[in-house]
Amino acid sequence: MSTVVEISASMVKDLREKSGAAMMDCKKALVEAGGDFEKAFEILRQKGAAAAGKKASRITSEGLVVGQVSECGKACALVEVNCETDFVARNEEFQALGKELAAIALKEKPATVEALLEKPSSKGTVKELITEAIAKTGENIQVKRLEVFDLKDGTGSTGLYIHTLGGKMGAIVELSTDKCVNGCADTKALAREVAMHVVSAKPTYLDREAVPAEMIENERRIESGKADLADKKPEMRDKIVAGRVDKILAERCLTEQPFVKEQSTSVGKYLAAKGKELGITIKPVRFALFILGEGDAPQQAEA
Repeated sequence: MSTVVEISASMVKDLREKSGAAMMDCKKALVEAGGDFEKAFEILRQKGAAAAGKKASRITSEGLVVGQVSECGKACALVEVNCETDFVARNEEFQALGKELAAIALKEKPATVEALLEKPSSKGTVKELITEAIAKTGENIQVKRLEVFDLKDGTGSTGLYIHTLGGKMGAIVELSTDKCVNGCADTKALAREVAMHVVSAKPTYLDREAVPAEMIENERRIESGKADLADKKPEMRDKIVAGRVDKILAERCLTEQPFVKEQSTSVGKYLAAKGKELGITIKPVRFALFILGEGDAPQQAEA
């Protein structure tokens, strides 16, 4: 005797938020999956009802993404600071708070948000700085996340780009070089260009080597289960699936994406060509992209 799984409204709502699919499609997928949330999400993707790259559990919040890069380009910092309303986010004092937090992160180079809160600020510690801002605005304010790149030794450069419309997105990038030319001014400018590309194209991985094997297998399984391949011969289906997965990886890997400033070439090839012009080897090492409201906020002590 089969067991009927009750599909609650909250289950449908959660699946809709993750997938972006219609409510009815979400309910049907949950019924088909026997109430298994992740299986239902895969069913929606196989039917083309969910966006392949959509991130789960996005947190809606206001605030700013702020950053700062050192004059020499050897270090940069990216910080997301949240508040409750857009009104406060656009306030000059809140924006000044963001700038100070970015400057402190660049100078002190903390590894975690918790470490940043203990660093010195204009009001004692960063935690005390935020406490004062909370008292002035009447809103809860938290540093959600940070990333600091510090080359220390070496000849590479870092770059920063913050989207001009409201400070809702920002990225930092590290490039490695085999030697320094022109005081590394050229590579610093290149790093900023690549950071701008990251904000625009939103890659998930640096290159193919950075893609987890389980992610590739998951994409293969999803593509293999799509209805348009049901009548294909196994060898043809495998070939089509391989091609589709290859395209997905190319779309998500920074080095393979068409460069925003020159769409005829990829980011990797653009950097290789620029390196040849300068007589050096340039490679992207890592990047960080912050989009306001994405990801899980760390647990923080009350300020």
